[in-house]
Amino acid sequence: MTLDLFTKLDPNIQLPPVIYQPSFLSGRQQRLLLQEVSDYPLTKIEIEVYGKKHFIPRTQAWFGDEGCDCRYSKTLINPLPWPPVLSKLRQTLLQKCQLDFNAVLVNQYANGTECMGWHSDDEPEIVANSPIASITLGTCRDFIVRNKATQQKVSYALQAGDLFIMQPGMQQTWQHSLPKRLTVNTPRINFTFRQITPYFYQA
Repeated sequence: MTLDLFTKLDPNIQLPPVIYQPSFLSGRQQRLLLQEVSDYPLTKIEIEVYGKKHFIPRTQAWFGDEGCDCRYSKTLINPLPWPPVLSKLRQTLLQKCQLDFNAVLVNQYANGTECMGWHSDDEPEIVANSPIASITLGTCRDFIVRNKATQQKVSYALQAGDLFIMQPGMQQTWQHSLPKRLTVNTPRINFTFRQITPYFYQA
């Protein structure tokens, strides 16, 4: 974990409620997952912002149990069935971390021009006060979190195989982003596991 200069100079900084476990996945687990990712139907989603439509700067796929739909901008996305290796990783998180998830968002950033802006994972279909677990594959990229009240930032250089857990309460008080890094020419893949209220949009 690295902190920005302002954070280093402030001994009263409130650190985000996260758990960071480097090298959570073995090399073999990473290879198997990367092989499977090559078959995922990763696509760019078109969203509408301030009345204008554009494609997100990354590709993604949504997997989950039946009824675990998510809404992205104005688009309702139905979950794809769990692929075998990803399903096994889900069970690993349950067995090793006691984290029970029913859906996962897979984001692929082809290079350093692809990014994610400031946001919180606070969509209404996500179970309130549930943790969110993130696993990284591929190239190391900076994952930055920002306190909503103070604007203070903490930066994590997430490596392949790392596990990063955002604890309950994180989404209410912090935002996060993956900024551009123009010197990066290789892909990063991120798996964000979530607990979704089944059939939230079908009630």
